Amino acid sequence: MKFVPADQPKIRITTNMMTRLFIILFIALCVAPCALSADAEPLHVGMDLSYPPFETIGPDGQPSGISVEIARGLAEHLGRPLRVENIPFTGLIPALKSGKIDLILSSMTATPERAKAVAFSEPYLTTGLAALIPKDSKASNLAEIDRAGNTVIVRQGTTGEVFARRNLRAASILTLEKENACVLEVVQGKAAAFIYDQMSVFQNAKRNPDTTRALLAPLQSESWAMAFRPGDSDLLAKTNEFLAAFRASGGFNRLADKYLPEEKAAFAAQGIPFVF
Repeated sequence: MKFVPADQPKIRITTNMMTRLFIILFIALCVAPCALSADAEPLHVGMDLSYPPFETIGPDGQPSGISVEIARGLAEHLGRPLRVENIPFTGLIPALKSGKIDLILSSMTATPERAKAVAFSEPYLTTGLAALIPKDSKASNLAEIDRAGNTVIVRQGTTGEVFARRNLRAASILTLEKENACVLEVVQGKAAAFIYDQMSVFQNAKRNPDTTRALLAPLQSESWAMAFRPGDSDLLAKTNEFLAAFRASGGFNRLADKYLPEEKAAFAAQGIPFVF
């Protein structure tokens, strides 16, 4: 028989207490991200780090921005270390198909054409195409941009290029590889418009207030999503689970408040729905 000293209190663990402890442990295991294993395979995420504030290189020389934070959250959810691969936008899908990267998270619009080559996650952002125009331009819509003698700039491989080739009838279309080069054409008055996504158009108009302005009303609505190899259904399913949980926890709102406060205010002032 075991005796307990008189001055030592007895601890009674009741069935009720055991049940509560079990429930707490169960919930913790369900909602906590997977623990990072020392030998876990890195999650290779492809991005074109030339698109601030979504994908860029920070002052410390490391990947930074909204998409990088989303990628970190996903990697933590999967219990894998993150490796961001900086790849030009036109090379992202080839890199995915060749197995160099596991997924693309690079402000990529989910289109029917791209869906023939990749499998898309659930959308995480809804945006639209807009137009950056010279500040002294009288244009207020696409019809006033699409006129003979005008040049419209698009970035190679983007939905802006696809849209322009499908919808412009009179204006000439000039395709350039780099966003900065496209903007420069408008800044210098050589082009009537640069058709690109709303976020970039807003940012570029803010950087060049003396020479440009933004037509933010969407020319067409689009959704951004992550892209995967068609057979990678397990990673795709886990990513969709992460996106749902991240949205429910307010993750996207926090990123918008951190990176895009001016954009939120500008969109609200013009009565345009915000992206997240």
